[in-house]
Amino acid sequence: MKEIEKKVVSGFTMIIPFLALLIASVGIFIFGVTQVAGGSEAQGAVCIITGIVLFILWIILCPGFFTLQPNEAAALILFGAYKGTVKKSGWHWANPFYTKRKVSLRSRNLNGERLKVNDEMGNPIEIAAVVVWRVENTVEALFDVENYNDYVRTQSESALRHLAGMYPYDITDDTHHLSLRGSTNEVSEALKNELQERLGKAGVLVEEARLSHLAYAPEIAAAMLQRQQASAIIAARQKIVEGAVGMVEMALNKLSEKEVVELDEERKAAMVSNLLVVLCGERNTQPVINTGTLHN
Repeated sequence: MKEIEKKVVSGFTMIIPFLALLIASVGIFIFGVTQVAGGSEAQGAVCIITGIVLFILWIILCPGFFTLQPNEAAALILFGAYKGTVKKSGWHWANPFYTKRKVSLRSRNLNGERLKVNDEMGNPIEIAAVVVWRVENTVEALFDVENYNDYVRTQSESALRHLAGMYPYDITDDTHHLSLRGSTNEVSEALKNELQERLGKAGVLVEEARLSHLAYAPEIAAAMLQRQQASAIIAARQKIVEGAVGMVEMALNKLSEKEVVELDEERKAAMVSNLLVVLCGERNTQPVINTGTLHN
C-alpha cells in the first residue's frame, strides 16, 4: 500500500462555524420553548425540533477535531478504507466518521537483550545490539504487519543471530579478514543493511545499528582468554625473531664491509648464536670477558 498525504481543514478555521452552530441550536430551541409558552404551539414545536436536530448535528461533527504533535501522524480510515495520512502538526478537523490511528514518527532506540549464539567458528558467544529506527511509511507500519513494534524487535533479534554466524569472534589466522571484535564498522554496516531489508516492508527506516555487547560465553571465556594470550605471545616472539635476524645480518655485513675482523664459518655461527640469545632472551644476559686470544 502507498502512503497518501491527506490535507485537512485547520481546527481554528472550523471553530467559528461550530460556535455559530451551537449558538443557533440553543437559540432556536429557547425561542421554540417561548413560542409554545406563548400559545404558538405549532411554530414552537418546529423550532424546538430544529434546535434539537442542529444540536445533534453539532455533537456528531465535534469528533472531527484532532491534534497532532510534532513528528506524529494520523492515518484516516473511513469504514475500513484507507483515505490518507496527516503528518502536519497542529489542530485539525476532518470528516468525523474517519477513524484516526495515530503513529509516532520519532526516532526510537531498541536496546536488544543479550543473545547466546555461535560465531562462524562455532564458538558460543554473547552478543547484543542497539538499533535506532523510526516509522517512515505509516500505511505499511499499520496495515502490513500486526504490530510494528513487536515486528522490529523480532526481526532485530533474527538479524543479529544471522550476523553472528557470518563472522568469527576474532581473527585467529590469515583466512579471515573481518571479525565481530575487530571490524566494528563493517559489522555494524552489515547489520544495518540486513535490518533495513527486513524492516522495509513494515515501513520502518533503520537510522543506526551497532553492537552494544560482545563477549565469549562464560563457559569458554577463560579458555579463550588463554588462547588469546598465547596467540599474542607467539605473534610477539615472531616479531622479535624477525628483528633479531635482521640485526645479526646487519652486524655481520658491517664487520665484513669495514674489515674489522675476519671470521670463519664456525666463528660466524658462534657469533650468530650469541647475538640471538642476547636479542631474543627474556632475561638480561651476563657478559663474559674473554681475556685470551680470539680462539681461546
